[in-house]
Amino acid sequence: MAWTMYKKVLIALGFITCWVAPLAHVGAQAYVVHAVVESGDTIPLIYLGEAEVQGRWKPRDRREAERYDKLMRNVLKVYPYARITAQLLAEYDAELKTIAAKDDQELYVKVAEAELRAEFEAEVKDLTVSQGKVLVKLIDRETGRTSFELVKQLRGAFVAFMWQGLARIFDQDLRSQYEPEGADATIELIVQRIERGELAVADRSARTAKAQAKLERRKARLYRKYGVAPDQAPN
Repeated sequence: MAWTMYKKVLIALGFITCWVAPLAHVGAQAYVVHAVVESGDTIPLIYLGEAEVQGRWKPRDRREAERYDKLMRNVLKVYPYARITAQLLAEYDAELKTIAAKDDQELYVKVAEAELRAEFEAEVKDLTVSQGKVLVKLIDRETGRTSFELVKQLRGAFVAFMWQGLARIFDQDLRSQYEPEGADATIELIVQRIERGELAVADRSARTAKAQAKLERRKARLYRKYGVAPDQAPN
C-alpha cells in the first residue's frame, strides 16, 4: 500500500516535470535530477526542502491564530531594525577600542548615537506599542544587551533611568531580556522562520543616504561643541 502511494507521488512529480520542463527550458540552463525506473519508465525523483511543522490550528483556536498572525506581522516589521542595530553596534564597539583618548571616546559615542537617531528615529516613532515591545526583545536577542544597557552606554546611567521611567508609562521595560525558551518562544519561532527563508522581511541597508545627510549636519554641530576640526575627529 505504501509503495503504491509512493509510485503515485512519483508519477505525479513526473507529470509536473513534463509540464514545467518545456517552460523552464526557455532562457534557463538544463540541470540533472535523480530518477527511478519503474516498469521500464524513468521517473524524475525530486527531493523537496524540509519544512518544520510546529502545529495545526483548529477552528476553536481562531483567536490564538489571530494573535499569532499579529505577532508575526510585528516581528516582520521590527526585525530589520534589530539586525541593523546589532550590525552598527558591532562596528561601534570595534572602532571604539581603537580610540585611546577619553574625550575622543566621548565624542565618538555621541556621533554613534547621532547616527542611530538619524537612521531610525523617524521610523521607530511610528511603531505601535506592541511593535516597540517586540523590538526591545529582538534588540536583546541580536546584540546580547538589553535596550537599557545600550542607552546607559550611549547616554549614561541617569539618562537610562529616565528613559526607563518613560518606557514604563507606555507599558514597556527597557530591561526586558529575551527568553527564547520561555515567554518569547513564539517570537523565536517566527525569527527562525525568517532565518530559514520561509518569511520575507523588508530589505533595508544599515545606512541610508537621507539619514547620512542628516548625520553630517549633526556631526558638524558636535565637532563645533567639542572644538574639533572635522579632519581631526575620531574615526
